[in-house]
Amino acid sequence: MADVSQAQGEEIPPNMTLYINNLNEKIKIDQLKKSLLAVFSQFGKILDVLAFKTLKHKGQAWVIFEDASSATNALRRMQGFPFYDKEMRIHYAKTKSDIIAKADGTFVPREKRKRHEEKGGKKRKEQLDPNQAAAGLNPAYAGAYGATPPLSQLPYLGARPIVPEAPAPPNNILFIQNLPHDATTMMLQMLFNQYPGLKDVRMVETKPGIAFVEYENEMQSTVAMQALQGFKIQQNQMLITYAKK
Repeated sequence: MADVSQAQGEEIPPNMTLYINNLNEKIKIDQLKKSLLAVFSQFGKILDVLAFKTLKHKGQAWVIFEDASSATNALRRMQGFPFYDKEMRIHYAKTKSDIIAKADGTFVPREKRKRHEEKGGKKRKEQLDPNQAAAGLNPAYAGAYGATPPLSQLPYLGARPIVPEAPAPPNNILFIQNLPHDATTMMLQMLFNQYPGLKDVRMVETKPGIAFVEYENEMQSTVAMQALQGFKIQQNQMLITYAKK
C-alpha cells in the first residue's frame, strides 16, 4: 500500500497506483471499494482497490491499475468527480504498491504490517480480478417507484441489450440496460446525482442488469442520458433510453 501522507506540492512521478482522499467517511468499506471499482474500471484493468476501517485511513483509498497510462487517464478524468456528495482528490501514490512491488521483484516486507496483511490478504485477493467482483454479491434491491414495467419492456436474461423498435418519446424517466449484475442503487445514485433534478433510482430485483432513473423533468433526464450514455461500469457499457410509460 502507498504511504498515507501526500505532501503538498511534491512532484510524484506517474505510476500505476492512485491515492484518493476526501472520500465520504459514512460509506461502508465494502460498498466504497465496490463503487470505486465500478467508476474506475472504465479506464483499464484494476489489480486491487484498498480501503481500511482504521481511523488513520478514513476517507482514503488506493486504486491500483495494471499500467501507468490507465492510472494517468483516470486521474485526469476523475479529478473532482462528485463521489457520494464529495469531490474526489486524486494523486499518484508516493510509494509503490505492494502488489506492484511483488510483481517486479522489488517488494520488501514491513514487519509492523505483517499481521495486518495476513488478516487482510484474503479479502484483497478476492478483489484482484475485477471480472470476479460480480460473483457472490448481494442482489440490488428495488426502490419505491410505482408499478413494475410491462414484461415487453424488459430484456430477456442473458440476451444482448434490447433497443425497442419504436423508442419511447422523451420524458423524465430513463431506462438503463446492460448493468453488471452486482450494480447497486447507491452506485447509480452516485453516477446520476451529479446531474441536477434526480428524484429516484429503481432497480428491478427479479431482472438483474436493468434500472429506472427518474428526474424532475425531461430536460434534466436528457442531459444525464447524453452525458452517461455508454459509461462503463466494470466493463459493462450502459445503454440508456427513455422509459415507456
